[in-house]
Amino acid sequence: MLLKPITSEKAVKMIELDNTLLFEMERQARKPEIKKEVEKVFNVKVIKIRTMINQNKKYAYVRLAKENPAIDVATKLGMI
Repeated sequence: MLLKPITSEKAVKMIELDNTLLFEMERQARKPEIKKEVEKVFNVKVIKIRTMINQNKKYAYVRLAKENPAIDVATKLGMI
């Protein structure tokens, strides 16, 4: 279900400041499904998910718990 992480300048800033990761998702993915998938794949605790649809693409802003730094996940993904 996870398509790809977004590595824009804004996404990197969100990783550092808000402990939030940004993913491009399948359009039909729902928030509970996204939360379950991220927690399973990266072995982290998700606090909140916000979604946005722009130009027929769905983006998910995934905020992680403080005990799971987003920068560690981003490093594993090769974003940083």
